[in-house]
Amino acid sequence: MSWRDATEADCSDPANCPPVETVIVPRSRDLGGFEVRRALPARERQMVGPFIFFDQMGPATFARGTGIDVRPHPHIGLSTLTWLIEGEIMHRDSLGTVQPIRPGEVNWMTAGSGIVHSERSPDALRPEGPKLYGLQTWLALPREHEETDPSFQHVPAGDLPAFDGEGIEGVLVAGSGWGERSPVSVFSDTLYADIRMAEGATLAVPADHEERAFYVLDGAVEVAGETFEPGTLAVLRPDRAVDLSARGRTHIMMLGGASADGPRHIWWNFVSSSKDRLEQAKVDWQEGRFPTVKGDDDFIPLPNG
Repeated sequence: MSWRDATEADCSDPANCPPVETVIVPRSRDLGGFEVRRALPARERQMVGPFIFFDQMGPATFARGTGIDVRPHPHIGLSTLTWLIEGEIMHRDSLGTVQPIRPGEVNWMTAGSGIVHSERSPDALRPEGPKLYGLQTWLALPREHEETDPSFQHVPAGDLPAFDGEGIEGVLVAGSGWGERSPVSVFSDTLYADIRMAEGATLAVPADHEERAFYVLDGAVEVAGETFEPGTLAVLRPDRAVDLSARGRTHIMMLGGASADGPRHIWWNFVSSSKDRLEQAKVDWQEGRFPTVKGDDDFIPLPNG
């Protein structure tokens, strides 16, 4: 029996509560040539801060002459953030944006009232068989911004703030943390950081954000005597500073921020506080009322159901 099992019943006393509140082991899906692990939304928890969707893509190497081809598809009510560790993706959207994303850079697309985009491996990389490894996340917009005008922001790697400590190398991807603030134009309190830890290093995670979690990409993390392996999302209990210790060379993502201002509904690529708005988005896509992506005329049909 783990410490969490032994003490969960006594969590009326915060001192006896384990620092990890929820553990999510993502389900894996083979999308034809590469594997995706989806940590959010999950049965155990829909969101962590504004994060309502969290996918690990790869690591994968595609066959020669192939690559990733996500045809044009719509979004509403959210912002997307692509974070690559290896590989390159060409982003095109209905605003006219054509922007490759490479490791250490941010593509921040805000759907708001509605946007369409595609994600494909660049043609120049296909002959040798492109690589892909990274994270795709969606952040639900606050109610007051759900119908904001769509926008796109690209942030070069050199513009993201770095922070370090003994055996710690971190990059603040979005939001704020460890005395730094990212230039990514978030709509609510957000924490998103890429952190690499040397063996035996300890990361102090303050209680600055209402909700926090870490996702293990490589290595292992020990928290209060429990070890968390790669492919695990661990949600931390609120209002408590926590120390994360590396067991071997370790790579994690920290995520979180302010809790959502009310429940969110998610269907396919649509997120909204209103079920009626989701139904309208379905009809709009079915009837061709979303804008199109110039130079990419294909599209993903509305799913059944």
